[in-house]
Amino acid sequence: MSQLRGTLMVQGTTSDAGKSTLVAGLCRVLARRGVRVAPFKPQNMALNSAVTANGGEIGRAQALQALAAGVPSHTDMNPVLLKPNSDTGAQIVIHGTARFDMDARAYHEYKPRAMSAVLESYHRLQAQYDCVLVEGAGSPAEVNLRDRDIANMGFAEEVDCPVVLVADIDRGGAFAQVIGTLECLSSSERARIRGFVINRFRGDIDLLRPGLMWLEQKTDKPVFGVLPYLHGLHLDAEDAIQSEQGEKTEGERLRVIAPVFPRISNHTDFDALRAHPQVEFSFIGPGRYIPPADLIVLAGSKSVQADLDWLLREGWEPEIKRHLRYGGKLIGLCGGMQMVGTWLHDPHGFEGAPGSKPGLGVLNYQTTLEPQKQLREVRGRLAVSGARVSGYEIHMGVTVGPALGRPAIMLDDGRPEGALSEDGQVFATYLHGLFDEPEACASLLAWAGLERPMTVDYAVLREESIERLADALNKNVQIDGLLAEIC
Repeated sequence: MSQLRGTLMVQGTTSDAGKSTLVAGLCRVLARRGVRVAPFKPQNMALNSAVTANGGEIGRAQALQALAAGVPSHTDMNPVLLKPNSDTGAQIVIHGTARFDMDARAYHEYKPRAMSAVLESYHRLQAQYDCVLVEGAGSPAEVNLRDRDIANMGFAEEVDCPVVLVADIDRGGAFAQVIGTLECLSSSERARIRGFVINRFRGDIDLLRPGLMWLEQKTDKPVFGVLPYLHGLHLDAEDAIQSEQGEKTEGERLRVIAPVFPRISNHTDFDALRAHPQVEFSFIGPGRYIPPADLIVLAGSKSVQADLDWLLREGWEPEIKRHLRYGGKLIGLCGGMQMVGTWLHDPHGFEGAPGSKPGLGVLNYQTTLEPQKQLREVRGRLAVSGARVSGYEIHMGVTVGPALGRPAIMLDDGRPEGALSEDGQVFATYLHGLFDEPEACASLLAWAGLERPMTVDYAVLREESIERLADALNKNVQIDGLLAEIC
């Protein structure tokens, strides 16, 4: 199959229909067959991002897909990344570098230039790989976005590639979603869709077959397969917060909670905790009771001052300080690290109106947002134990102050990083991926109060999940028929 060459695009009837998952699974299926395959998402809107092998920033889902394909991640795999910082505006990342902030109207005007960046990256990948698997964004049925579209049919029409449409049946209405999507497309766009994949099916497949036959007769297009609901997959989410956790063991457990800020970013940092059998992890959304916990973790944020305001309105400040008085532990990651300091300064107005705001005052340092975003992969050792830790930095803040004299991590290049409070209760760092190394995760759980933490390798869990996904595709989807559309 190594002679396979071409492009296939996966679009969805809705957001979170399973586009990212299907592309990741197909990347692994093709990689198993000896095909050099690259994932590609022309435009991504997500606050979960990753640092690529070439030192840029892309959506987290594309980094996972590159892993599934067995190739280094690259900024060409997601040339346009939109990181929302309000309901109407976003930071625009082009070819891995943050360029500017725009509101929705200004970005709409910018799209023809963004399409140029998209096509540059796509053609580079075409030249380097046998096959390019493209992931759409949202749904092609959003007719208000058809003009100047670069994410779905606008891209497919521009490069003349076939499309497979995926629908999530778990939420109901999958057949209506497929038919409704086709009705919203032009005749040339409808012809471009070669068939369908039904995702997240639970139950007896025989009871579904009459519906599948009806859909094929109605559209004159094949259903390539029905992918079952795969419980317990450990795959990096593109943006949505996942509720499913790993199986828990009997015995001692550590209670961990995290507030869900309106602009929470890189909450995938907590995936290793959520998968750990000795951790009871809860995301706490707006208006919810804040339960007792052994450890509170504050995630990254795309709008730190605004999310800190939300934290204060939701009553987290007195709860955090009470938690610390009674011996609980607190970890601030990236934006969370900035929040626990004394001051947040945004003199240039990168995340809103220019100005300064007091932080939670838990650690004595202050942060100033600067134009240059820090993007780098790092390795080091935890100050609390010496355990190896690795991850990456993505932030615009420069933090200074006395508390940094007690670093949380010593990096391999000799730099101190983050801060550890004098009483040892507060751990602050810019390091994303803090819990991914098994020894580091176990060490931090022990620091937080778990007496005999198990060592869990999240990278192994992720790899097993990719393999299980590929197996499920091979078993339940007509892979050869679907791949025949590429040629």
